[in-house]
Amino acid sequence: MKIQNALLLSLAVLASSAAAQTTIKINGYGGTDPAVVGDLINKFVKPALAKDKITVVYEPLQGDYNKSLTTLLAAGNAGDVFYLPAETLSGFVATGKVLPLNGVVSTSPYIKSLNTAFTQGGKVYGIAKDFNTLTLVYNKDLFDEAKVAYPDNDDTWTDLQNKLTTLKKNLGNEYYGICLQPNFDRFGAFAYATGWNQFDSKGKTNLADARFAEAFNFYTGLAKNKVGITPSEVSEGWTGGCLKTGKVAVAVEGGWVVNFLRDNAPNLKFGTALMPKNNKTAKRGNFLYTVGWAINAGTKNKSAATKVLNILTSPAVQQYVLEQGLAIPSRTALGENAYFKKTDAGAVNSRLVFQGASDGNVKSFSFGPQGPDWSKPINDALAAVLSGQKSSADALKKAQQDMNTFQNR
Repeated sequence: MKIQNALLLSLAVLASSAAAQTTIKINGYGGTDPAVVGDLINKFVKPALAKDKITVVYEPLQGDYNKSLTTLLAAGNAGDVFYLPAETLSGFVATGKVLPLNGVVSTSPYIKSLNTAFTQGGKVYGIAKDFNTLTLVYNKDLFDEAKVAYPDNDDTWTDLQNKLTTLKKNLGNEYYGICLQPNFDRFGAFAYATGWNQFDSKGKTNLADARFAEAFNFYTGLAKNKVGITPSEVSEGWTGGCLKTGKVAVAVEGGWVVNFLRDNAPNLKFGTALMPKNNKTAKRGNFLYTVGWAINAGTKNKSAATKVLNILTSPAVQQYVLEQGLAIPSRTALGENAYFKKTDAGAVNSRLVFQGASDGNVKSFSFGPQGPDWSKPINDALAAVLSGQKSSADALKKAQQDMNTFQNR
């Protein structure tokens, strides 16, 4: 009997121990993210949760992340915690599979515009893990050679246009003022500077709005006399590539361009300025490119998942990520971090990317509930005008027709 009781006691202890072990699965991107998140788990999450007997594993979703996550959520197999891209927020919220974080996680330490990026219907569904905004990144040598002042944080649209026009005139046919991506993901920042809104109260997009036309005409007008060119005109695929050639003075890009230039144009001396201000509104426009940490509404381990999310967005983790040059932190207080006070080109770029999140008309880069195809009418219009195939008026008329057809589907 004693042996039997001892055996039962041992089994009970083992069962209790097993029950106490909790595994939190995280879904996120592939590529370099498994190494980055794995590092954060080992350095910060594991030590903090050791006494809680919580194990954390990262399972990357390869290929189309949004499609893969949608499938896993529908099947009930998604992670307890997962990346939530702001650009596809509406679609994921509509599934009912994302846990509202109101009253679960404090949002007050984070940049207000980032909280807004993950808010829908008054509910917050994600905490930004990091972010990027757009800046003007410029080739110092070209401005010096042309004897033109660098773009600066006080420039208006007209100031920038005058600087680029003079630079082109002084340097000649082989050089260009700015690289113009024919896509909403760059142009849209200029539209927001005018006060234009992506959707009206009925969820429709008005491309006939005079403010949208103002931005469209300014942006495409920069191509006049080849002051501005598209990436394909210098055999590149994006504006960072334009800078790399040494033939283009300015690109509208985020912080991701810094490492690209260091690796691909190590001798290029670059500077960074905030986006220019619209002449009428005196405001800049900008995008927030951000991915948040979210919690699966169906998790059986809500408390443990919340602990993991809080650690991954903690001051210690965000400071580490910043100082490693991995990303820009979402916590407001880190704007005072010593890293941002450095004067090297990379640190200056990071500081202005951070500042851009709270300066002017800043909106989340997103497509709305119908997904990425929303931007196609705008992209087509930009491409048509920048290539000289259509006038601005004709392109905008066609874009509105196409947008109406798309939104009425």
